[in-house]
Amino acid sequence: MGITFPGESNVYRVARDRLLEQEIELRRGMEAVAAARRELPLGGVVPEDYVFQAQGPSGEPSNVRLSELFAPGTDSLVIYSMMFPRAGDDDRPGPQAGLTAGLPLGEGPCPSCTAFLDQLDGAAEHVSQRLNLAIVGKAPIARITTFAQERGWRRLRLLSSAGNNYNRDYWAETGEGDQQPMLNVFHRDGPTISHFWGSELFYAPEDPGQDPRHVGTLEPLWNLFDFTPEGRPSDWVEEMSY
Repeated sequence: MGITFPGESNVYRVARDRLLEQEIELRRGMEAVAAARRELPLGGVVPEDYVFQAQGPSGEPSNVRLSELFAPGTDSLVIYSMMFPRAGDDDRPGPQAGLTAGLPLGEGPCPSCTAFLDQLDGAAEHVSQRLNLAIVGKAPIARITTFAQERGWRRLRLLSSAGNNYNRDYWAETGEGDQQPMLNVFHRDGPTISHFWGSELFYAPEDPGQDPRHVGTLEPLWNLFDFTPEGRPSDWVEEMSY
């Protein structure tokens, strides 16, 4: 059954139906990619049971191993590496208030990662019903949890990788120590934990004018822009505040 909206012209309907065919093909393509991803063989076994730091019950730092991030009955673990500290060439303003505002700009969190986690915080409780989700930053855990409180995040599991090589091993850090926004998926099979998938699209060449979109299907913000006549803005990036 065809759809029409009030006041639309024949020219609009022809163009919209043509676009609808493209959207149907895109949906098929996305489903095919998701199916192919599910069929991936497991990657390499993790080289060590990385020890992260979390905030303990009384606010003190507490060690948490990678193996301890798996809840009973859920064998997939998604880790997003936020850029905290931010990229060295990122001169966007930092937070305007709170303890995090007192950090040197280069030691503060990335505004784009912050915007992404603003969105992910709302989904985290739902996600946790089927898989394990953790957010890792290189900054000390006290800085990460302080910023989370200032930002209003309530559902994200936050960890510091300041004392291990996780970021370097899983492409969330360059050889020079700059942080990168990688998302990695791990799978547990009995006592064995293997890497399954990483957002390698971040490192793949882009066609002119394209966005990396390495975690693009997770971001309501940028996907909403795609629905508008203006599209994704080329002269705008996320900020800590507006």
